[in-house]
Amino acid sequence: MSPELFNVAAAGAKIAFVWGVVLAALLPMLIWAERRVAAFIQDRPGPNRVGPLGLFQSLADAIKFFMKEDVTPTYADRFLFNLAPWITLVPAITTFAIIPFGSSLPVTLGGQTYDVPLIIADVNVGVLYMFALTSIGIYGIVLAGYTSNDKFSLLGGIRSSAQIISYELAMGISAIGVFMTAGSLRLPEVVAYQQQHIWNVVPQILGAVIFIISAFAETNRLPFDLPEAEAELVAGYHTEYSAFKFAMFFMGEYANMVAASALIVTLYFGGWSLPGIAFTGVAGALLSIAVFAAKTGLFIFIFLWVRWTLPRFRYDQLMDLGWKVFLPLSVLNLLYVAILVAAGKA
Repeated sequence: MSPELFNVAAAGAKIAFVWGVVLAALLPMLIWAERRVAAFIQDRPGPNRVGPLGLFQSLADAIKFFMKEDVTPTYADRFLFNLAPWITLVPAITTFAIIPFGSSLPVTLGGQTYDVPLIIADVNVGVLYMFALTSIGIYGIVLAGYTSNDKFSLLGGIRSSAQIISYELAMGISAIGVFMTAGSLRLPEVVAYQQQHIWNVVPQILGAVIFIISAFAETNRLPFDLPEAEAELVAGYHTEYSAFKFAMFFMGEYANMVAASALIVTLYFGGWSLPGIAFTGVAGALLSIAVFAAKTGLFIFIFLWVRWTLPRFRYDQLMDLGWKVFLPLSVLNLLYVAILVAAGKA
């Protein structure tokens, strides 16, 4: 490796490390935010005892999870039972590797200045990587339900597999329109296209709506939390889990929620860009990160807001919506975008 490439790789590794630290700190804070939003909607004070505004409540919860007894059912498959939370959490975290979270950052190393793109892994098949990881994550939930040797857990795992297969089809087809217009599978190219033209949500509003609603189903969030459904399945696929392994499932859910929000912003809402503004230099890079964080934070709030607002679908309603409504509409949206591209209007 040449010295120039080594220096750029070293700078990129540092950025990836910082991003990992930020993400690790963000996930516990989302639990606090979930409780505060729930309290606001239900006219309650929310966490306000542990630390200022209850900010240390998540830290107290983390300590509690470490202190609790880690129980494994007698007749469970111990290896797969213990592996399932990792299969759920790790793919959710690594999804962030392909999402550009800012413009290029000028870094001076060895007397030379390099423009380091603010993305951990700029691969030319970014969207395929993304869908591959989200598909792997489902195995953790299915294994958790299957290996627990519990009927409620098994039903939750089966529901999750059927749900994600159903909505991933509509989500993938709706996303194809974005990559057709950008002419690339790389997410930085998608952001660059929206910088030069218009945010994809405007010409592809139908695809954006399908993608956003499907993201709720992909992350098992209300009103699509059928794999958990405490009113029916006790707690669903993670009924038999305790201590830190139980916490890992929730960390995976929140990581998926952040990743879904970041992906929605990148595909349909211009990513880190703003219309008519060029982000250059260190200040521009920092401002672009702030823009991306604000957009992503807005969609995270929507995820939290919807959870405490809408009731859960019945399972037959969930399947009907995915196969009879979203799948045909996503194909219709794809045909519409293809016509625009063929006509040179996209």
